[in-house]
Amino acid sequence: MPVTLHVWRVPRRRIGAAMLRIGLQRRPPAARFVKFLGTGSGFEVKDADLTRYAAVTVSDEPLAFPAWDRLAVQRATVDLEPLASRGSWSGKTPFSVDKSRKSDGMVLALTRARLRPSRTLTFWRAIPPVVRELDAAPGLLAGFGIGEAPIGWQGTVSVWRDGADLTRFAYRQPEHRAVIARTPRDRWYAEELFARFAVRGIAGDRSLLGWREEGPHGEGQTEA
Repeated sequence: MPVTLHVWRVPRRRIGAAMLRIGLQRRPPAARFVKFLGTGSGFEVKDADLTRYAAVTVSDEPLAFPAWDRLAVQRATVDLEPLASRGSWSGKTPFSVDKSRKSDGMVLALTRARLRPSRTLTFWRAIPPVVRELDAAPGLLAGFGIGEAPIGWQGTVSVWRDGADLTRFAYRQPEHRAVIARTPRDRWYAEELFARFAVRGIAGDRSLLGWREEGPHGEGQTEA
């Protein structure tokens, strides 16, 4: 079932209305799964961006959010096809994966975790080296943080030139590998999800995704 990432930028005078909208927004009848999210310019709590909001939707048909479009001054959507998904989100497994599907182009990785309150401090102490490693990773085209709340519900969105670049970062970069190794031992997460998607199309303003000016082979200037 198709997945879409929606991202909006609102003016500062409308931050309050956007926060209220997150609380009041109902799931469209056609949607199988919807999560409205706050975002961050990076992946740490201090990076919270109160002018940018996102939604992850799973639906058989395109979804429209006119109330968000009226609030926003910029908008972007990313059409996705699930390639792999492990874990759960709010007790659900939202992404249906067809294992026969492959991608030789851009991929998007989505992580989401609900932290155990007793483990929050040690988790955030472990994150800065991974963030620095990610920022320098070859093939990273865009990325930003997501969360259902400022503290305790954390996640990331990152777009990569291809699946090989994502795999190299995930399993060969030492700081990230160290965090992966610590996860079962330190029991940071009460719930976690990792999903990988083929990027089938990007519409709107890519700067909302934290897009880099120019990727290693000029990806930043191309259209999906």
